[in-house]
Amino acid sequence: MPLKNSSSDVFSPISIGNLRLSGKFIKSATSESRASADGKVTASFIEFYQPFCAGGTPLIITGNIYVSAGGKSTPFQLGADADDKIDGFKELTQMVHQSESKIFAQLSHCGRQVIPDSVGLKDVVSASDTKDLITGTKPRALKLIEISNIIDDFADAALRCKQGGFDGVQIHAGHGYLISQFLTPYTNRRDDKYGGSPQNRMEFLLEVYRAIRDKTGPDYPIIIKLNGADSLPLRAGLKTDELVDVARQLEIEGLDAVEISVGHYESGFPFVRGTFLRCLKGMVEGSVQFMPPTRRKLFGVFWPLIGLVSNIIWRRRAGFNLRYAKHFTEALNIPVICVGGFHTLHQMESAITGKLCDAVSVARSMIADPYLYRHLRSGRKGPECVFCNACIGNVGHKPIDCYHPVVGPQKQQLLRQQVQSTATDD
Repeated sequence: MPLKNSSSDVFSPISIGNLRLSGKFIKSATSESRASADGKVTASFIEFYQPFCAGGTPLIITGNIYVSAGGKSTPFQLGADADDKIDGFKELTQMVHQSESKIFAQLSHCGRQVIPDSVGLKDVVSASDTKDLITGTKPRALKLIEISNIIDDFADAALRCKQGGFDGVQIHAGHGYLISQFLTPYTNRRDDKYGGSPQNRMEFLLEVYRAIRDKTGPDYPIIIKLNGADSLPLRAGLKTDELVDVARQLEIEGLDAVEISVGHYESGFPFVRGTFLRCLKGMVEGSVQFMPPTRRKLFGVFWPLIGLVSNIIWRRRAGFNLRYAKHFTEALNIPVICVGGFHTLHQMESAITGKLCDAVSVARSMIADPYLYRHLRSGRKGPECVFCNACIGNVGHKPIDCYHPVVGPQKQQLLRQQVQSTATDD
């Protein structure tokens, strides 16, 4: 098929550390809910990633992988907490490497951002004991020895990912997960070396990065996912300039790239935008069932109203994190990746040529059309995400997929056509 748009800057190479990517287009992390109950790679997990490779996606970033059992955030989440996960990693990465694609493992710890009963957690920890206003989860503050152990967990998990064939790792330090909880004053009220000043609140992240670097070596690509703003109105959240300082310090330490998003889960929906009735319906049928009874009843009654209000506050908009990413791009010499509602070549190209970011990452549009990268290059139109966020609402409840009643069947038809085409070629 002729590559109608192949001259676009989106399809020109970019380097992350010593790793050369064939284009400036990245599949951003999306929770898969396709691992086994004990966090291992499954056939369903590999099946989800195969079309991204067939479509030529330059870099794929997995959904968040828990580094220890206490850091698991949803059911059927992939883990890197033990050596028995390595063989599954090898199976996944070998499949990816049959194409030109590369794959990074995103590593995280949920901290307080979890519904404990959904994953069987009895002990929820965080930087401090700040209650999560959405889930009602009340964590306890980590002890110093526990912080040290979690730092080791991150490093050990990264080494397992390297041994399993991943081309690099991404540290998840955004979206209100544990590292983000340490960075943010609202969720970090400690008075020891990990709390108080901006430098102290950054210390946990720096130690995680250094431990991973020590374990994986000087040339192994390490990137980070970081908020461009915490988006926590009336609470002590981080602003863009403070987060740029975090990224600047990590660049000095040797970080290879940064991906910019926005918000904590307690922020609402600034990090997805779009429409939310299908999303909230999926949550009510899934994760909300594990909430305490009062919250479960409230969500069950008011989710349609919450959805309508959310539709107004967080309207669909392409490139909605570019206003943050540009500040990182101006301040850093390492690549800045921006995620946030991209779905057309023009949007991506404008972001890169306008020097607002160095590369773009895409999540929901690739769930709708896993061959999106190939379709952008050829000029062919595939299934188009309408940002209904049903995929987000079903995390931990159903395997990640497009659940829109029109777009979802279009995707399945595309996948069947691809299988038939491959069979014909063989």
